[in-house]
This record gives sequence, C-alpha cells and structure tokens, in this order.
Amino acid sequence: MGMTITEKILAKKSHRQKVSPGDNVWVDVDVLMTHDVCGPGTIGVFKQHFGNNARIWNNEKVVIIPDHYIFTQDDKCHRNIDILRDFAKEQNLKYYYDVGTANYKGVCHIALAQEGHTRPGEVMFGTDSHTCTAGAFGEFATGIGNTEAGFVMGTGKLWVKVPETMQFTFEGKLPPYLMAKDLILQIIGDIGVDGATYRAMEFAGDGVYSLDIEERMTLCNMVIEAGGKNGVIAPDEVTLNYVKKRTDKPFEVVLNDSDAQFFFEKVYKSKDIEPVVAKPHSPDNKDLAHRLKDIKINQAYIGSCTGGKLADYKAAASILKGKKVSTKTYIIPATQEVYDGLKTETIDGTSLWDIFRDAGTEEIGKPGCSACLGGPIDTYGRLSQSEVCISTTNRNFIGRMGSKQSQVYLASPLTVAASALSGRITDPREFME
Repeated sequence: MGMTITEKILAKKSHRQKVSPGDNVWVDVDVLMTHDVCGPGTIGVFKQHFGNNARIWNNEKVVIIPDHYIFTQDDKCHRNIDILRDFAKEQNLKYYYDVGTANYKGVCHIALAQEGHTRPGEVMFGTDSHTCTAGAFGEFATGIGNTEAGFVMGTGKLWVKVPETMQFTFEGKLPPYLMAKDLILQIIGDIGVDGATYRAMEFAGDGVYSLDIEERMTLCNMVIEAGGKNGVIAPDEVTLNYVKKRTDKPFEVVLNDSDAQFFFEKVYKSKDIEPVVAKPHSPDNKDLAHRLKDIKINQAYIGSCTGGKLADYKAAASILKGKKVSTKTYIIPATQEVYDGLKTETIDGTSLWDIFRDAGTEEIGKPGCSACLGGPIDTYGRLSQSEVCISTTNRNFIGRMGSKQSQVYLASPLTVAASALSGRITDPREFME
C-alpha cells in the first residue's frame, strides 16, 4: 500500500521507509517561523528549558517576521518587537525581517513564500495556525504552539502524529467568476469547521491546477478553518518556476504513490460551483452570494494572507475599474512586494493602484495583518460597533475584526469588490461581462 504526499514527507523527515496514519514520529524541521504575537512566548519557553545563554539549533532555519500588531501606538506591541529584535541580534539570525527597516516584508505566510522559505518536500512549523498556507508548495506545513516551537528552537525536531489524508478534486477549469476562496468556502461549508480535524487536506484536479500559485496558497491557507492539520497540493511547473525564482536551495519534489490510500475523497465539478459567502459567525456558515443581495454592508475589506496577494488585487481591480465604490473600502496589501506591485501591475494600461484610487477606496494601507484579527484600537480598518463588513480574510468569529457587535461575511476578492460597488452583498457576475 502506497503513501500520500503528507505521509511520504513525514517518512523522509523521520528517516523511515514508511509511515501510516496514526504513527508518532520524530521529524527533522526545515523551517521554524514565528512572529510578534507568539515570538516572545516562544523565546521565553526556549530560554526557560535550554538556558538563558543557549543557542538555537540553526540560525538559518529560524525565520522571524513581525506582522500582526506593528503599525500601532500600543506600547505592549512595541515591547514585543523589542524582544524579537534583541533575540535576533543575540542569536545572529539570518532571517529577521524587522519592521521599520528596508528589510520589512509584511504578513508572514506570504513573505515566507516570496523570500524563498517555502520549498517542496520540506517540513515547516510556525506559531500561527495559517502556516498551512505553505502546503501550496508541496510541503508539510502546519501551526504549532509556543511550547512546541520553543522545543524546536533548541532541537530542530518535533514529535508528530501522521495525519490521515482527505483529497478534494475539482474537475474542469474554473469559470472566470470563481476564485480559490469560493472553492475552500464550499468545502468548509460542506464538511464543517471540524470536518478535517487533524487530517491533511489535499487538493487536486484541473480546477486546482488552473490556479496560479497565489490562489493555491488561499486554498491551503484555510484548511485550518475545517480543523485540518495541513493542506497540500502536489507541485507542478507553476510551483517549481515560482520556487526556483525565489531560492537556489536544493529541494526534493514529493508526489503521491500511485496506490496511495485516502481516508476520504470528494470530487466537485468546477462549473457547478457558484460564488460562495460565509455568513457570521463561522467559516462553515455557507450561503451563495446571489441569495444574500438584501444584506447591506458598510465596509469592504480586501487584504490579509488569504486575500491580500497580487492575484487577489488583480481580481478586485477587474471589477472596480472605471467604477466608484459606494461604501468604505480598504485595500491592505499582505506584503511590501504586493504593495509595490499595485503600482506596476496594470489592467488595460492602468495600474491597480490607480484603479483603486479612482474607485474611491480608502488610502491604501501599509502591508501587514492589520484588521484581520482586530488588534489595538488604532488598527487601520478595525471594525467598530454594529459595522457589517464583507471581507477577503479567513475568519469571521465574533470580534475577530474588532467590535464584538460587528458582523463579518467572508468572500472572494471578486465578490467583495462587487459588494463594495453596490453597498450590499453582490454576486460578481452582476459586474462581469
């Protein structure tokens, strides 16, 4: 009996010929990522257990990216950055992307890919549940807690239970009104927020491989919203071309065995899916955009690791070009690279930046997580009482983007842009030829 991609990576990294779901193995870690929210706690655990003068296991495999609570006057948030900065200097970290410098990058999950830290066949752990984003590159990537991360800092290893694999196949190229966000919201709505608990979610089929790498990252990013341990997509030329442009480090592509066994398999016809919206207050509260046209909004938000990539802004701009928004609309790029790309990427000769400006959106925000997870009171785009927001972010829990009285609807950049124009939840097909 053959192994899945996830099983084969964990077998390789635990120096075994074969592993099976349920096995517990020690795996070698290729990359450990932490940021300003969990980094100080992780550092504290590391020093508590390995000593104040201990050295981390490898100063080229720990990546620290402040991104969550950074553009704020909150002193406690500033203190977190100070702790990261001191630790990076003490440990002579090669990859510390400090805020306020030319080396600042933005949201960790997108910056990791852009800086060449996501590579096929590797194992990545991060102190953030959306670390699973990197599975789009054919690696095993998942979120862990501060205690586990502190241990990895000192040893370069972690004890892992091998997950079962669920495979979701999309047959047929996606219609132009669909995006990866629609696909993953469809899946989460079908199986529930606990439907993939401690399981790998693998994505396959023509629909998936018709997506660019940034869209594939959206698919894997949200597996945690179904309880998944990791998401994964087998690498193809699109994957390899992206990775080879970002790093010269060697890697090994891992693919499913021909006789791999899946715990669960589901096949979708891409043409049968319609634009999906997750209603408050859960990512599995699924509905269709055209059924929600009576829901008025007073904020549209296009940003985050899930919806703040260049592919997301190309889609949104295609809807907004030549039109005016009728509600407060935030554009907050995930990274500095995306921010810069808004000025150079064009549609019919007009930059995305100018399209958003001419459409009447708010001032384009600095790259970072911003209001995706609420944040301090001065966080840009944070929701106030009773606001109703349609957002490209990944979670719509009570209080997730600010006030506990606010409501968040999750949707694709196409749907969010269409809704920004009409001031109500709108199927993007209303604005597409």
